[in-house]
Amino acid sequence: MRVVATAGHVDHGKSALVLALTGTDPDRFAEEKRRGLTIDLGFATTTLPSGAAIAFVDVPGHVRFLKNMLAGVGGIDACLFVVAATEGWKPQSEEHLRILELLGVAHGTIALTKVDLVDADHLARAELEVADRVAGTFLDGVSIVPVAAPDGVGLDALRAALDDLVTTTPAAADRDRPRLWIDRAFAAKGAGAVVTGTLTGGWLGTGDTVVVGPAARPARVRGLQTHGRPVDRIGPGHRVAINLSGVDHDALARGDAVVRPGQWRPTVRFDAELQVLASVDHEVSRRGAYLAYLGSGEYPTRVRVLGAEEIPPGGRGTVRLHVATPLPLLPGDRYVLRESGRDETIGGGEVLDVAPVLPAARARPYRSVDRVVAERGWTEADELEALTGERRSPSLGRWVAAPGAVAVLVESVLAQIAEAGPLGLDVATLDERSRLALAVAPGVVVVAGRARPEGAADALAGHPFIARLDAGGCAPPGPEGVDRSELRELVRRGLVVECDGSFFAPSALDTAARAAARLLAADNNGFTVGAFRDEVGTTRKYAVPLLAELDRRGVTRRRGDLRIAGSRLPPP
Repeated sequence: MRVVATAGHVDHGKSALVLALTGTDPDRFAEEKRRGLTIDLGFATTTLPSGAAIAFVDVPGHVRFLKNMLAGVGGIDACLFVVAATEGWKPQSEEHLRILELLGVAHGTIALTKVDLVDADHLARAELEVADRVAGTFLDGVSIVPVAAPDGVGLDALRAALDDLVTTTPAAADRDRPRLWIDRAFAAKGAGAVVTGTLTGGWLGTGDTVVVGPAARPARVRGLQTHGRPVDRIGPGHRVAINLSGVDHDALARGDAVVRPGQWRPTVRFDAELQVLASVDHEVSRRGAYLAYLGSGEYPTRVRVLGAEEIPPGGRGTVRLHVATPLPLLPGDRYVLRESGRDETIGGGEVLDVAPVLPAARARPYRSVDRVVAERGWTEADELEALTGERRSPSLGRWVAAPGAVAVLVESVLAQIAEAGPLGLDVATLDERSRLALAVAPGVVVVAGRARPEGAADALAGHPFIARLDAGGCAPPGPEGVDRSELRELVRRGLVVECDGSFFAPSALDTAARAAARLLAADNNGFTVGAFRDEVGTTRKYAVPLLAELDRRGVTRRRGDLRIAGSRLPPP
């Protein structure tokens, strides 16, 4: 299904045309019917002669309801542009056309309405005027179909033109990243919260978990409908009504978005292209009260022009926009900018970066994943996809790196290894990325948690202090003269045992354990520190820390002033 928005000046017959084509009156409110004026969005659907389904979003034409018009044209595939033959091209005709261009709409057809009220010469002049007005736009050269909706004149030709439009308009892209900008939120009797909008980017199904609005309220899809027809799953490019459970409809509003949790990084600051309309009679700068229209919402916005002080009428530049409401945006999204003080459409364009990292004075954004990576240096692959909508293979581990960044990090790690000395670099001191770089660094080995150049001798192999401790047994020499870092590494490797500030060879602990076993074999009631001291031939200075270590290892247990057998006591 293609979603088509009507566009055009007030009272040019948009709603009457939708009614004639679909049998559905898009004017939903009593005030609209009383005044004969579309105030808010209307919706209808029909099946064309080819069998293709088409959905209409009927938008207001009056300038006072322009924000409602803007809410309806986000996410559409094409437009049905309506001009009355009786009045010809009018101010809102021009503004609607420029808005559609700013939003990137590239397909449409034109209906020239109320032809029953003009003669043939007037009709010919009206057709020429419309063709002239749309020259150079996306509507240049499209069919201009004369119609008179109440009498059915030209409706078959318009249906044929719409069939051609459906054929030439690409289907909505499926990026497995669904987003629905809410244009209506209400409570349905017996069902709870219901929201409607045009689904883009991916599929939704009943039972799916979603989050809604700037507060990211969790909800579940209880049911789905498209134009009154229940469905279990629905893809992008359809008008959809979603029945949500877990959230109150009073907490939802037009401009909120329904998305999958975790896929988006809602932002209040983003960089964008700004095409200023040639019809604007002043430069655009940071001065002014602006409104940005994104999705189906209207947002007060602060504007900072990047790389210049201002953008002239008809000019193109880049801007940084600040909004108060976090929005789930992606590069490529389109927006319209209006100045509320002058009540005029300024321009609009394409979102370029949803999470700029460079200060505004240095930012020169353009739409590029490579630029995003380069400006950040390192970005997790999942985070990059959330920020750009594109998946890149990681350069190292889970990270996507800027060109040359991996090589720079490897060189840094190699330099740290060289500076670490003969003991090598303690791998535990490296962060995650540096450890990943170590794994691909050439000519490096990791032994016992320390990285050193391949082929380098182990500085601790045969360390003289180990020999001295072995010779000292249970009365070892002190560590005087031993480098403190080497001593720590000897202990870490288990080549030396530290017991409450004293250092022993592992063999001394074996000797102490066998001595404890002999004493307990002689008297299983236990032994004293003094008896142990005499048994191993040492002093109390070393006997006490040795016994404390035996207790920690479960060889012995302390009971008052005695040591008794532990669960790991060896045979005598």
